[in-house]
Amino acid sequence: MTRRKLLVVALLTAACGFPQGRPALPAKPKLVVAIVIDQFRYDYLTRFRANYSGGIAELLDRGAVFTNARYRQFPTVTAVGHSIFLSGAMPSLSGIIDNQWFDRGLNRQVTSVSDEATQLLGGAGPGSSPRRLLASTLGDEMKAASRGNCRVIGISLKDRAAILPSGHAADGAYWFDPRAGAFVSSTFYFKELPEWVRGFNASRPAEGYGNAQWTPLAASPDYPDFRKKMPGGGPELYVALEASPYANEIVEAFAERAIDAERLGGHAAADLLAVSFSANDYVGHQMGPDSAEVRDMALRVDRSIGKLLAFLDRRLGPGRVVVVLTADHGVAPLPEVLAERKMPGGRQPAKVVLDAIQGALSGRFGEGRWVAGASTAGAYLNRELIASKKLDEAQVEAEAAKAARGVPHVLRAYTRAQVMAGKAGGDAIGEAVANGFYASRSGDVFVVMEPYWIDVEHGTSHGSPFDYDTHVPVIFMGPGVKPGHYGGTIAPNDIAPTLATLLGVETPSCSAGRALAEMLVR
Repeated sequence: MTRRKLLVVALLTAACGFPQGRPALPAKPKLVVAIVIDQFRYDYLTRFRANYSGGIAELLDRGAVFTNARYRQFPTVTAVGHSIFLSGAMPSLSGIIDNQWFDRGLNRQVTSVSDEATQLLGGAGPGSSPRRLLASTLGDEMKAASRGNCRVIGISLKDRAAILPSGHAADGAYWFDPRAGAFVSSTFYFKELPEWVRGFNASRPAEGYGNAQWTPLAASPDYPDFRKKMPGGGPELYVALEASPYANEIVEAFAERAIDAERLGGHAAADLLAVSFSANDYVGHQMGPDSAEVRDMALRVDRSIGKLLAFLDRRLGPGRVVVVLTADHGVAPLPEVLAERKMPGGRQPAKVVLDAIQGALSGRFGEGRWVAGASTAGAYLNRELIASKKLDEAQVEAEAAKAARGVPHVLRAYTRAQVMAGKAGGDAIGEAVANGFYASRSGDVFVVMEPYWIDVEHGTSHGSPFDYDTHVPVIFMGPGVKPGHYGGTIAPNDIAPTLATLLGVETPSCSAGRALAEMLVR
């Protein structure tokens, strides 16, 4: 065949796809929108499915829905879930072991994002930063790959939920300060709030909800009606808004403003917007997962997400945005509801275990302040006291763990020595404890309560390694994603490497997940 004929055949093959050419790869997205709904159990997708008509409905209909995504670390709390979301890293590498913990060097509690080297912008007091996060995030890798030619923004009610997903190189993280009734940030990012943020705050969006009446969006014979009136204005209103659907509406409105002001989706490389809807968590803690209020929050956040997706379609057009949705953790039912169902569970303050440890160590080794601090996972022992009595730390830890195991409704108690020697494993619970351990920040005794036992006197909580706290939604939608339902076991740690693969950037530094190749268009 002559060279001319070869050229003709090649051109025809390219034009017609003859005989069966490789399908064209989808265009890379211009924007990644990464959404967390704080305290959103997987079963909220199925229980309330008939009433979804907004963004969650669209994701379920058009997205890749993973039905068996579970966290694999202990504890399951907001900071840890949000740090995993776009880093893929376990606390054992990221260093984000809890919402707050005892810092031995400072001899006091610190939070996952507290940073006294920064100042709050838009409010008063110290600021916050991602400095305690020791891993890179997707946004950091996007920044590196584009040589800074993309934008990364994080938004939430909570500082940790805005800061940890967006990472170190973010152009800004913004959260709502109920003292100021406005969105604030930190000098970690810039010297003063951007003009568009100041303009948004000047409109006083929170005040628009003064005296608002929160009633159910959709009546149901299975749930009682309720009516909750917001305060008229000022700080009382700002605090009350956090446990209402109106806080999510304010976050969504701020996200729209950020998209326009930061030209998200309009740069040479793909941009990233991380949005966390935290109000569901505040309501869930107060009312529990079986309440009418939690159902209504789910329906209303569906509407807020739908509003955001519709806004993106208008601004960027279809096929330009990849959306991922998940939750940072689930929640336990109210013990009182469980009792009505003849199910196990109850309330036991963490102080009961800490007092048992204190008493046992005093009885065995002599008086002293044996418990120096605590976190969700357990107790920090007083190493100075141990050293002063010339005791072996592992021996004291073992005695403390023995005392914890003797407390009713304690399922497991592990020691630091066990975890560091790799002897905490053997099943999923031990593995979760090991995944949540970071040597220089974690405590000395790790306590896992029996299923459905919580440490709060009112409402409910989360933090356990059990399904009601670990099983969460993971849904992707957009260019490069094959819609459908996927029943294989995955973890939220898989989100970051999957997005990195889709974007063609490096996987975040400490990711423990895998790219979900089964849902990627090849």
